[in-house]
Amino acid sequence: MLGTLRGGADRAGARPATGRRRAPAVRAVRAAVVVLAGAGLVAGVVPAANARDTVGAAAVGAAADPARRVDRAALDAGLRAVVAPGGATAALGRVSENGHTLWKGAAGTADLTTGEPAAARDRFRIGSATKTFVATVVLQLVAEHRIGLADPVEQHLPGVLHNGAGISIRQLLNHTGGIYNYTSDPAFAYDDEASFRTWLSTDRWKSRTMAELVAVAETHPAYFPPGTDWHYSNTDYILLGMLIERTTGRSWQQEVDRRIIRPLGLGETTMPENDPTVPGRHTHGYAALPDGPVDITLFNPTIAGPAGAGISTTADLAAFMSALLGGRLLGPAELAEMKHTTGLGRGADYGLGLERTPTPCGDFWGHRGDSLGYSSIMLSDDTGRRQVVLSRNPYDSAGLPSSEAAFTRLVTAAACAGRTA
Repeated sequence: MLGTLRGGADRAGARPATGRRRAPAVRAVRAAVVVLAGAGLVAGVVPAANARDTVGAAAVGAAADPARRVDRAALDAGLRAVVAPGGATAALGRVSENGHTLWKGAAGTADLTTGEPAAARDRFRIGSATKTFVATVVLQLVAEHRIGLADPVEQHLPGVLHNGAGISIRQLLNHTGGIYNYTSDPAFAYDDEASFRTWLSTDRWKSRTMAELVAVAETHPAYFPPGTDWHYSNTDYILLGMLIERTTGRSWQQEVDRRIIRPLGLGETTMPENDPTVPGRHTHGYAALPDGPVDITLFNPTIAGPAGAGISTTADLAAFMSALLGGRLLGPAELAEMKHTTGLGRGADYGLGLERTPTPCGDFWGHRGDSLGYSSIMLSDDTGRRQVVLSRNPYDSAGLPSSEAAFTRLVTAAACAGRTA
């Protein structure tokens, strides 16, 4: 999502620490809403671990037949390690290969009020993983010759950007246009307890249009001249949502549904317009406030739109990544474009809505997705045969470092499960 910590964990342009000491209550709020802005709709897949921990070693050391030799107990232990320090209330995971589930698991509690345990089938907010769905639709439109990657934004969205004639569709897709990230605007900062409680009571229900979000970005100068650097910007994908609507005459949600969700049978995946709920069984997101946990699962998704409003499951995201990297959604030329990385700055491994993640078992492609109360990652190897999807619900700041480290280790363990490095 967005809002607080403007750039907190945003890989592009994180603001330096001021050195001020913060009260425990404020630190708790910052941890709870670390995914509101910079971290909320960020890209950035989890970096690969260079050294294998006990979970990774058990998984990587398995013999050649992954269907029989995956160390499920070790991966289950990895999920519990994500939850154990209190830095997450729940964690989910899945490893798929050639369309078969090699492992799935869950740890922690889906609903702190009822005590219902998390289940592998639970839905969750996928945040910026939504961008990969949107990028796929845009590249399908490129294949249909309805738009071109080199086309200037002004050609399709006249008058929307000050520099629309100087920024291409490709530069929106790979974040090299220099457009200001609207979630970094002070209007979306909720980095103290008082402002966060305002979000809880009123702002979380606000409905926003894509044009309004772009207008916020347009009040700020560009980060750099187009094509000269890389800076992650949610505004880019808001503009791509507008582009899809202008090109097709249908909303970006409708196009994702008819081009991806329905053809692939992703029955647990939705791209909501302004419905604040997460349908069906799902893990809940929480903020750790001084008076106890508060459920932050519900909010109006128009704040994220095509930059991060999606909802899905580990099974559906694995199926999507299998189809995408397996060449069932894009032709060879468009898929190659998607994997053509910028080579610029911290976006050196970022392509067109996909990012490359090296592991001891080869390169994986995917996207991280953070939303208020949720953090996930979806990955596939280059062939589309092996998929890894993990999700967690970040919670208390005291346990966050240990939880994040365990999450990073589990990415490597899952990627290499049953394989020889």
